[in-house]
Amino acid sequence: MSAQTLHQLQEPPSTNLAHKAAIEVLNANFADTTHLGDLEHVLQDTSAGQATTKQQLLESEKALGSFITKTRVEAITQLENARDLASQRDGIEDELAYLSHCLVSSLSPTTEDNVATLLEDIEVMHRALKELENVRAYVAVVQRGLALSEAAVSQLHTRSSPLSATSVSEYVALQSFTADVTRTCRAVEDLGNSHGSLHLLSFLEKLNEKTWTDMKAILSATLVSAAEKVNWPMAIDFSAASEEMRSKFDSAFLDLLQLQEIGQSLHSPQEDESLYPLQALVHPVTLRFKYHFDGERETNRPDKPEWYFTHITNVAHDHRPFMEGVVQRLLIGTKFQNVNAWHQYVKLLLGILERKIKRSVPQLLGSPALLAHTIYQSLLFDSSLRELGYEFVQVEGKRDEEAEKGGISRLILDEKEWFDAWIEGEKKFADDQYHEIISATDAWVIVDDHSADSGEFTRSNESDIKATNSARRIKALVEQITDRYMPLPSFRQRSQFLIYVQVPVLENYHSRISSSLDAFETLSSAFVRAVPGALGVDTTKTDSKRLTGGVEGSQRLCKALLSARYVDSAMRTWGEETFFLELWAEINRRAYLRTRVGTHPSLPHPNTWNVQGTPEGTIFEELVMQYAKLVSRAEDMLIQQIYGECEATLKVHFNALVSLPNSTEGTADSIMIPPTLFPSVALLSSHLTYLRSTLPSSAVTHLYRRIASRISEHVLQREVLFRPGLGRTSTGRHVFTRPQAYIIQAECELWVETCRGALNTSHARAEKPWGRLLAAGRLLAAEVQGHERTFQMFSSERWWEADEDEDVWEDVLDDLTGLGTGGLWKDEVKAILRLRDIDTPVSTSR
Repeated sequence: MSAQTLHQLQEPPSTNLAHKAAIEVLNANFADTTHLGDLEHVLQDTSAGQATTKQQLLESEKALGSFITKTRVEAITQLENARDLASQRDGIEDELAYLSHCLVSSLSPTTEDNVATLLEDIEVMHRALKELENVRAYVAVVQRGLALSEAAVSQLHTRSSPLSATSVSEYVALQSFTADVTRTCRAVEDLGNSHGSLHLLSFLEKLNEKTWTDMKAILSATLVSAAEKVNWPMAIDFSAASEEMRSKFDSAFLDLLQLQEIGQSLHSPQEDESLYPLQALVHPVTLRFKYHFDGERETNRPDKPEWYFTHITNVAHDHRPFMEGVVQRLLIGTKFQNVNAWHQYVKLLLGILERKIKRSVPQLLGSPALLAHTIYQSLLFDSSLRELGYEFVQVEGKRDEEAEKGGISRLILDEKEWFDAWIEGEKKFADDQYHEIISATDAWVIVDDHSADSGEFTRSNESDIKATNSARRIKALVEQITDRYMPLPSFRQRSQFLIYVQVPVLENYHSRISSSLDAFETLSSAFVRAVPGALGVDTTKTDSKRLTGGVEGSQRLCKALLSARYVDSAMRTWGEETFFLELWAEINRRAYLRTRVGTHPSLPHPNTWNVQGTPEGTIFEELVMQYAKLVSRAEDMLIQQIYGECEATLKVHFNALVSLPNSTEGTADSIMIPPTLFPSVALLSSHLTYLRSTLPSSAVTHLYRRIASRISEHVLQREVLFRPGLGRTSTGRHVFTRPQAYIIQAECELWVETCRGALNTSHARAEKPWGRLLAAGRLLAAEVQGHERTFQMFSSERWWEADEDEDVWEDVLDDLTGLGTGGLWKDEVKAILRLRDIDTPVSTSR
């Protein structure tokens, strides 16, 4: 019975249904009035039925309550049973899932938390057991190797002297064992299982090396002990030691040497391996070096690298007799008899310095002065060892032509960072020195060259060459720079130093002198302006005319001239020195150096090396040309300065000539030179006197000739050939009167005598540049008396025509002037003859 039915049964009776059922019963039993009699009977039956029904209802209600209670109990019981079954089902499902999971391998990628199956656990245990067996074999190999190593070392402790091959039998057994293990491991590797074999082989190889090192250390300790008894590592007088000590040393030395011979037969040969005995003897030297120069003692100073360089040099020098006498003797008859014991000993000593330099130089990079001092001392050390006869190993470059001699300095110089730091410091030092030289108050003071170093070279071999202080100091600075990089072993580094440090000093000094000349020209022009620093003069407070005029102006030009000339002479000398000739030859020979130098504007363009000859020119050729142009420019300016001032002064004199009376009376002894000429003569005299006291005689002579020639030509043109205001003769020619001719000759002689006195030279030298003017003056003033035949020839047109293609007229003119032609052309001689007041008709045709 369903729950719905139960709910329907529990509902109370419906009144409507009862009324409806009653009506149906009445309708059925009392269809009409005739059936009313049966109403009582029906009522009784119905009442009886009602009573029965009530009884049944009561019974049914009682049974229904009991049934509902029973049903509820059974429902609760079934619900509890259902819950227990559900719980059992979940447990069964979990157990089923666990069992299913246990059947999946741990190697399956389906899940992340798989566990190994029993079979897999067994396999893992089997592999672990196999690995333990391998470890046991590995450990057994290691234990066997260690045992053989200890036996080999112990064997040398109980050895007998002299050492033989049997003394290292345990080490040979260790090598054989290592070889067997190596073969076995290689075979295993071929089968595809190389687990641990590489590590084992590496261990055995290192064990072999350590064992051999320990064996060598035992014999080395014996040798060092024997050596210390004969005063090692101090200077040794081996002959003064007792026979027993010498014998022990020889025995220990030969045993260690024999060990090296045995080692070379057992091991693969090592290139450039040093002798074992020498390695042992160097060890006490190393300890003493570390004690003095690697600790905190006062001898370990970064500013005193020469101390440890000198220490190693002294050790090499002090031990040389012992090495060449005793040690070299012990090598005779051995496999190493061709080894130079002292050279190899020095090579081992250099290893001590190498370690020291590699530790100390990085700490000096921040101190350019200490770095430069250390490098300089290393170069001196290399030089001192070469002087002792030690030859450093050749250092090969990328190409054969780049091979250079080695040295301890190469450790620093070949390290780009260190070398760049050094050369940068050297450049800064050179620049600072240059600016200090230029900025000095006495930079442009002219001093005698003999007040400088007595060893300086003078280009003209004269003792009177002078220069400014700045030029002398620049020369000293450049030579100091040369001394700094001259010991460099590499031509590449030398050329880099030349280009980066030395040449800029010469370029800057050239630019400074050139700018000074520019400033002088500016001050001399109409656009006067102040140029600070021009030859050390403060133009902001000085009259520019006074600076560029008179002797003071010449003085400033002489400063530039002497400075440029002095440095030019020095560069010509440097270019011929062996050091720069070798450097220039290497630059021309090596392509990478030619490329570097060829791009520099102040260095000559290198030519390809020719094995049949040497390169042309010198390394300073381009700079010499630049300075030579600067010298020429200064000379031209000085000549123009003096000539221009004399020319300006002569204008007054030439203007005064026009107003002078054309007197026709007077003799050569009675004439007077016009006073307007004296200022010009005095000005030239003061200039020449200063030049003579300042410049070398060769330069004075050269300048004097050019200055005098220009003044002479100017006077000849203005006062003789084209002089205005001359009188006319009866033939209409403009001529000089005799007094005027005498005056001109006297003026010419005055010029010469003034120059001779100013220069303190001979008359012949003084008059040479005045030859044209002197010849013209003497020709004008020449007397006919005594030279009748000469003037007769000069007055004959036929004679001039007959002498057209000959030089007879020069000899004739020499009789009159004593100067030959004096530099006059034939047409000029004719013109001068026409200016004489004596009627001497001269043809105007050529």
